[in-house]
Amino acid sequence: MAQALRSLTPLSDAPPLQAGDVLSRAEFERRWDRHPEIKKAELIDGMVYLEMTVSLKHGEAHGRLMTILGPYAARTSNVQVLIDATVRLGADDLQPDVTLRRIDGGGSRVSSDGCVEGPPEFCTEVAVSSASYDLHQKKDAYRRGRVPEYLVWQVFEQRIDWWALDGEDYVALEPDANGIVESRVFPGLRLDIAAMLAGEMSRALEASSSQPGDLPRSE
Repeated sequence: MAQALRSLTPLSDAPPLQAGDVLSRAEFERRWDRHPEIKKAELIDGMVYLEMTVSLKHGEAHGRLMTILGPYAARTSNVQVLIDATVRLGADDLQPDVTLRRIDGGGSRVSSDGCVEGPPEFCTEVAVSSASYDLHQKKDAYRRGRVPEYLVWQVFEQRIDWWALDGEDYVALEPDANGIVESRVFPGLRLDIAAMLAGEMSRALEASSSQPGDLPRSE
């Protein structure tokens, strides 16, 4: 009986996060800190969103993005690439699949607890379909958080959309005649949409291989 009673003792002084919970940021982060088994959780407009599993197709698209974004950051000074790092925008806590930020002189900084605070220059998400909150609640959070560019890869629809902040709203960045989209905030960051969707990464890398100038640092 004693053993049975001990098994009912909570492992943490905070309940685990549940999708749909409505919490303050302080309570959200307290619960997340107490439950390391939860790997990806986000707070948007005070509501908790959880991603419990990652599909093979999601992981493959994520890997293709890193194949382009990782080398870009490696060859460009003052650029940092991050995977699943927490980004705090206002009252929202987000975890972009991939983030690019200016290390110095950009819109974000690294907090004392190792999170990104303020808008990084470029966030990307891999979405299962157009019904995903990546294209709705999360896009709105990035927009009001003033993230300059946002990209979503819709796996089911085989579609990649890339938006740039223009005033108070996002506008779509359109491909050129060769089907290549280029960033407004990161010189030389180019994406061959058709090659990415087809998994032709040699062609995608060739399109993105232009050598950008170093991004300026603040004085």
